[in-house]
Amino acid sequence: MTSLSDLRRFKVENRKFSCLTCYDSSMAKAMEVAKVDTILIGDSLGMTMQGHDSTLPVTIEDMVYHTTCVSRANRYAMIIADLPFASYASPHDALLNAKKVMQAGAQMVKIEGGAWLSETVQLLTRHGVPVCVHLGLTPQSVNVFGGYKVQAKTRQAADALLDDCQQLVDAGAALFVLECVPAQMGKEVAERFSQTPVIGIGAGADTDGQVLVVQDMLGLTQGRIARFVRNFMIEQSGANAIIDAIQAYHHAVIEQQFPAIEHTFQIEL
Repeated sequence: MTSLSDLRRFKVENRKFSCLTCYDSSMAKAMEVAKVDTILIGDSLGMTMQGHDSTLPVTIEDMVYHTTCVSRANRYAMIIADLPFASYASPHDALLNAKKVMQAGAQMVKIEGGAWLSETVQLLTRHGVPVCVHLGLTPQSVNVFGGYKVQAKTRQAADALLDDCQQLVDAGAALFVLECVPAQMGKEVAERFSQTPVIGIGAGADTDGQVLVVQDMLGLTQGRIARFVRNFMIEQSGANAIIDAIQAYHHAVIEQQFPAIEHTFQIEL
């Protein structure tokens, strides 16, 4: 099974690693066959599985259920589970809810925010819960941002994000997810924090790993498609097309063929 130590080794060796969202046992098994390195049981299930227009309605009970389904079927990937909206409003709440998803099969939890999470990260880490912090565009704060928009577009905002990262690393953050930031920002964070792997989604090609929502990667998303998405399913055919598409994504990431320039936000900071 892929571990946090493996991700840190991959970073040192400059070996990119793959991540996909996953919510059920069938897809988890397909990802095991394809040898995807990490799985994110994202609160994006609110939109992809439940039909909501945001992640906000997702509950901790939802996350426990889907984590259980995924962890039963995949023994290869490192499994990261989101703590959903308002489930970590205090460090105590975070610990209680992290316990639930860890006991359901997660090896790490993901929370969204900045330096204000430092106390929560410290408490979770002290109690044996590795923490991934999601920065940049954080979907649980979509109503604060006023929509799904590129973040850290100015030098001042970029420096503030770097300061958040530093405080979170000092608190014990083990992994970052950066979403919808300029490619330069993804590169800066990955280079500055040499012991902390960085997964990007719309954060350029220089992060240590890449993640996509699996439905996006398989071309199942209707309506507006985000700039950073590539449809890997359209390149496949035959009985094993889904596994082949997942495998193609994995290899494109580790061979540094995805994301390409057209999947990134090029903003001069």
